[in-house]
Formats: sequence, C-alpha cells, structure tokens
Amino acid sequence: MKTPPIVSPQEWEAARQELLAEEKQLTRARDALAAKRRRMPWQAVEKQYAFDGPEGKASLLDLFDGRRQLIVYRAFFQPDVFGWPDHACRGCSMVADHVGHLAHLNARDTTLAFASPAPQTDIERLKARMGWTMPWYTITDDFDTDFGVDEWHGTNAFIRDGDRVFRTYFINARGDEPLGNTWSYLDMTALGRQETWEDSPEGYPQTPPYEWWNWHDAYGDSARPAPEWLAQTRRGARPPTTT
Repeated sequence: MKTPPIVSPQEWEAARQELLAEEKQLTRARDALAAKRRRMPWQAVEKQYAFDGPEGKASLLDLFDGRRQLIVYRAFFQPDVFGWPDHACRGCSMVADHVGHLAHLNARDTTLAFASPAPQTDIERLKARMGWTMPWYTITDDFDTDFGVDEWHGTNAFIRDGDRVFRTYFINARGDEPLGNTWSYLDMTALGRQETWEDSPEGYPQTPPYEWWNWHDAYGDSARPAPEWLAQTRRGARPPTTT
C-alpha cells in the first residue's frame, strides 16, 4: 500500500487547517440545504393508512403518538428478504443499530417509528434479539408503495396540523447515510470506507459497497459474504455516488 507523505507535526497541522477550511464550507452548504428543506412545500396525505402495532390497530395519525412531527423509516423485514425470519435486511439492521435514545427527538416534538410488512410477533422477537427499542409497526396496506419505499429503503417525514397529516420530505439510498454514524466515522479514517467507488490512493484495501455489511451479531461468521446477500445487493443496489 502506497501511503501519503510522512511529515512533521507542523506540516501535518498545516495540511489539516487547509482541509478544515473546506470542511467548514461543506458544513455551511449542508446548513443552507437544510434551510431549503425547511421551506419545501407540504403534500397533504388524504388517504387513510392502517398499521398493526404493539397495542393493536393504528392509523398514520396514531404513529405520531401525540407529537407534531413523525419520521417513518421503512425497514425490509419480511419473508422475501435474506435473513428472514431471524433477521431483517442487513442494511436496514445497520440503520436500526444507529438509532439513539428517542428522548432527544421526543424533546423536539418528534416521533421516530419503523415500519415493515412483518407481523408484530416477528417484529417484537427481532427487537428483543437485537436490542432495539424504537416503535415498529406492521404495514398492512399500500403505505410503502404510495411513499416510495416498496422496493428500496427510505425515510419519510410528516407533520400534522390537528388531525391533518402532511408529507414534508423523503430521503432514500445514500440520503439515509446521515442517520448512522458508522459511515461518518469511517470517512474520517485514513482508509475510509474501504469500498471500490472511493477515490483512495493506489493499493488501499477496497471491497464492493454494501457487501461487507452484516448483522451486528454475525460478523466473523464467514470470511465470504453470503450468496443471498450478494444477490440482494446486486439486484437492488444503486450507484454509491448518487442519493
């Protein structure tokens, strides 16, 4: 592996300061984008949707749990997903692993919920196995199709005005990355994510994106990715350079 130059502390600090100036520009650009997101038009949700939850039937309005805002992540946990019935999709499981204490979101009048077609008995068993505590509902109708998450993971944001519900934003593909810190941590390391799409110095270790992902209780089970997971990622993968 050909490494970058080895330099003195003074030279290293100068290089860091040069990159820091660009990172600050990126932060300001991200803030400006978030400001535009807050000014997005709202889409009225006129259709009634039904979910199953731990306490029985629930509407989309019920998912707000009395708060003003709602974020719904559609996780792939169903019979046609590799890992069923013991596990959800590996990528969705990584997202679930990154969910922090929900009290912080709740303090800003915001509820986070997961939704999948899997029955509640399977969802509760999975949550117990993986140590997840977020509300997780069963999709019983066309919610996933209507909101663009029937064939790919994604996150929808909603707001309510009394009993009226509005869709305010949607992200999927790499747009979900900021929801987890594994990618951010790897991005600050010398080797990066170690994926083939990255612009890294010659000889750096790299493997295809997504394929190295695993359930947190299964790393080390095999030196090679499971064929079923490879087929799933190659069938549904989108270019890592897009959102």
